[in-house]
Amino acid sequence: MSKILIPVLIITVLVFGEYYMWKAIQTVSGEKLRALKWIYLTLNILFYVVFFAYKIASSKVIPQAMFTIAIAGMFLFLVAKLMVFLVFFLNDAIQIVKFGFLKISQPQSVSGTPINRSTFLSKMALGIAAVPVFSLIYGVVVNAYNYQFKRVTLKFPNLPKAFDGFTFVQLSDIHSGSFTQTQPIVDVIKKINDLNVDLILFTGDLVNNVTSEMEPFMTIFNQLKAKQGVMSITGNHDYGDYVQWETPDAKKENFQRFIQTHKALGWDLLMNENRILERNGEKIAILGIENWGKALHFPKYGKMKQAVIGTEDIPFKILMSHDPSHWDGEVRPEYADIDLTLSGHTHGFQFGIETKYFKWSPSQFVYKQWAGLYQEGKQYLYVNRGFGFLGYPGRVGILPEITVVELKCA
Repeated sequence: MSKILIPVLIITVLVFGEYYMWKAIQTVSGEKLRALKWIYLTLNILFYVVFFAYKIASSKVIPQAMFTIAIAGMFLFLVAKLMVFLVFFLNDAIQIVKFGFLKISQPQSVSGTPINRSTFLSKMALGIAAVPVFSLIYGVVVNAYNYQFKRVTLKFPNLPKAFDGFTFVQLSDIHSGSFTQTQPIVDVIKKINDLNVDLILFTGDLVNNVTSEMEPFMTIFNQLKAKQGVMSITGNHDYGDYVQWETPDAKKENFQRFIQTHKALGWDLLMNENRILERNGEKIAILGIENWGKALHFPKYGKMKQAVIGTEDIPFKILMSHDPSHWDGEVRPEYADIDLTLSGHTHGFQFGIETKYFKWSPSQFVYKQWAGLYQEGKQYLYVNRGFGFLGYPGRVGILPEITVVELKCA
């Protein structure tokens, strides 16, 4: 029953949201601003046309940048419609209750239409809707490429002394298919290179769906430099699982091109394997697995048993695993010798509140660990907030992140 009820409820809210939004704009615009309602209607239809055209014909007809703009417009309008819906729905509910009460107590005094949608109510509804909408617009215009460098120092008693002061940058969730600008990316790559760190670790989701999304940005990201290079893993979006392929072979070919893309970037892609770093005869291990998700039933491509082979005698281990739910799902219960796990995936929902004393996002209702540093016993998890964006092409409160980690001996 709930499987039917929920879709019906969603459709009902969307339909009434469209109705109330149109009525509010029509009431407020009047004769002097009557063009306003036609501008709204035109944009509303245009966003849907671009969205469905892209879904049907992909980038063969609709450029990726146009699709991203359409997604942004649809999302902004959706938020506005929901705000307007709530205001009008609450007013209508009150009016219905009031009408029923008057009908019973004073039936002779009731006449005319019991429910009014006044100009005042329309202005109030649109005014309330404007607050989140302008916040979301700000998130697109200002925050989408407002990269934040988060510096983290971690101390470990078992870190070999030769690696005291070892530094690395963690990047995650580039989602190259969503980019509409290049210069901010060029600028931040230079800032990363200027850090002159020992290693760069990328924790998955290079693209949204298909490998070709990365082609326009190859000459930008291949400039990433670190003393010991760049290591990377796959994320859930890198397999092409979320689009329709003409044949199974086409999907396989796409993934093979994805692997070759990492090689062309000069990145060392770890697929259920590890690399041993050595300094002055002392060693640490970097492990990387394919996507493994416990939350929301994401695919479990990762194979930890395969990834740990050869690291049994290494005293310190760093694991790259895209989905943070892997930490509680498998890493902590079965691999107590993994000292630090690096993840991404959540993007911090690209929306929330984050201050020195308070951190909140809708992401926390799905993921126990969703942004920043977590510790259980001697094991640490760091969840990167993501470099790029997906769906909504911006960020509100939770900004794009470059993590700079320094390892120290305790």
